[in-house]
Order: sequence, then C-alpha cells, then structure tokens
Amino acid sequence: MLMDGDECRRTGRYGEAMAPIRVVLVDDHEMVLHGVAAMLSRFPDRVQVIGTASELPRAVRAFTDERPDIVLCDVRLHRASGLDVCKAIRDVDARAKVVFLTVYDDEQYLYQALRAGASGYLLKRVDAHELVRHLENASLGEIVIDPILAGRVAVSAAHLEKGEFWPGARLGLTQRESEVLALLVAGLSNKAIAARLVVSDETVKTHLRGLYRKLAVRDRGGAVAVALREGLFH
Repeated sequence: MLMDGDECRRTGRYGEAMAPIRVVLVDDHEMVLHGVAAMLSRFPDRVQVIGTASELPRAVRAFTDERPDIVLCDVRLHRASGLDVCKAIRDVDARAKVVFLTVYDDEQYLYQALRAGASGYLLKRVDAHELVRHLENASLGEIVIDPILAGRVAVSAAHLEKGEFWPGARLGLTQRESEVLALLVAGLSNKAIAARLVVSDETVKTHLRGLYRKLAVRDRGGAVAVALREGLFH
C-alpha cells in the first residue's frame, strides 16, 4: 500500500534509498500550479517540486537552470502548446522526460505527445498516490498513460486489427471526432455533447474545429450535411 510522506521512501532495485524525483511544473493557471505542488508536497521523500513556469520560455529556462528529473506540463498553454514546450526542452536535452498532466482526454493529443517524445500523458483526475507512482515509473524510463486513454487506444487498435473502422474514419476523423459528429447529427448542443462525453466545453470545441477542417466545412450545418450525404450514420 502506498503511504504518505515519510512513511514510504523510494528504494532502488536492491532496496537502497533513492533521492526524491525532482520535478518542474508547467501550467498557465496559478491555482493549478499551487494545487499540484501541494498535492506532491505530501510525499517529500519521493517527489520534490523544484520550480514552476507558466509559459514556454520560462519552462525552458527552468529546465536549463534546474535540470529536473521530470517536467510535468499541461498540454495547452497561453501563447504556446505544451507540445512546443516538450519539443523545446528535448532540443536542449534529448534525454529529458516530459509528462503531460491535462484535462484533455483526446487520443490525438496523446499521439501528438508521444510523437513529441513525451514520457507520459495523464489526466488531471489522477489522485495523489497515482500521480506519484506514475512519476516514479516515468523516472525509471517507462511510458505512463492514463488508464482511461490506454484502454481506449487498446480498443481502437483491436478494431483496426480486425479491419473495423468507426464512421468517418475514411474521411480522416478520429473516433472521438466521429462521436461528436454523431451527436451533432442528433441535434445536441455543445454543452449537451460535453455532458454526454464527460469532457469540457473547450474539448468539444477543439473536436469541432478538427472535424470541420477535415470535412472542409465551416459550421455545424455543413458537417451534418456531409455526414448525411456520406451515409456515416443510420
């Protein structure tokens, strides 16, 4: 069982005590930075927050100055993307470990993060014990992925192995974009779609922008027209 603080020390392969993982936090919301730092402070013998940043230049500077074991970063930031932060940090040191901690449960963000060289992709619903355990695994070289996304990706891979595709796959839509389009066809509002898929309104808007671009349309009506014309949903 995982224990808080001094009750559980990190040990190596042969049982020797190990130094705490040194972490830099990157998020454009000060409340989130304070919240995650407070969460991790419960485990001082396992994790130490040694710096924070809210934008790309400061994140790179913090990494260069502090050389943390892990950079824990949101996938979306003001004026930049967490993906840009990951690439910039790994340009400084290709061995750098960046783990994303975000609300965006979209497989496409996960794929982009892994292509950028990330060591993990976790959702902000993770509890303190799980987060510390994931950071420890990432520090040992593992790729850590939130179980919800890992399960979804596994199911998608299994379907692809069988040659089964979701509606809209042939038009370039992701499985989640196809789900959003189906709910558009059903007449649901953005807020209703968010509630149905248990995601944020902003996540729905991101999916809509993606499917509009792929379907070469400008609005909901155009997307629905393409879906009906192509016989995507019955």
